[in-house]
Amino acid sequence: MAVLLAFPVAAKADVGGAADHLAGRLDGWFADLFQATEVRSQPMQPIIHPRPALTARVPTPAPMTPAALSNMDLVKVSPPPPSVEKPLRRLFCVEYARMRSGLAIMGDAKYWWKRAHNLYARLSHPVEEAVMVFSGSKRLRRGHVAVVTDIVSPREIVVDQANWQNHGEIDHSTPVLDVSTNNDWSRVRVWNIHAGQFGTHVYAISGFIAKDLVRQASND
Repeated sequence: MAVLLAFPVAAKADVGGAADHLAGRLDGWFADLFQATEVRSQPMQPIIHPRPALTARVPTPAPMTPAALSNMDLVKVSPPPPSVEKPLRRLFCVEYARMRSGLAIMGDAKYWWKRAHNLYARLSHPVEEAVMVFSGSKRLRRGHVAVVTDIVSPREIVVDQANWQNHGEIDHSTPVLDVSTNNDWSRVRVWNIHAGQFGTHVYAISGFIAKDLVRQASND
């Protein structure tokens, strides 16, 4: 009878010891977990690597002699070939010239030269971004205006213009040739994009109007 009573006591002792052992392991596991969580919650410190000191380098100018300058090959960028753009709506030459140049001149193109007096610089020779004014004639009853985009040579320039072909189109990179006797840009021929050459008709030019240039004393 005594032996039968001793067995449950021993089993209870074993179970209690196992429970204590398991509790101890759980405590250790939770302690490790909370410690890892605290470590992860701390902000990461950036790793800063030392950078080498920068030393300013001043380029040494190379001497340039007149002989070296004469042997230099100067590359001139050619203007793009002539092209035609069809806008969303029909454009007239005067409204296109106003948008491109910023000149605040109203009315037909043949009046622009006179109306620019005391407002803008009026020039007898072409300059880039200036407006070339075609005089009124039987062929150009209202005159015409075009914006100079490039100076090719003393006798040739390139212009952008609208409605030159009377279709409301925009003509880009149109070559214009000075055919005046004294190279004063009073008479020109305009490139015919369909024929691939300068047109045969000669147009009278009133002059060139520039917005960003100071009026010259020779202006009348």
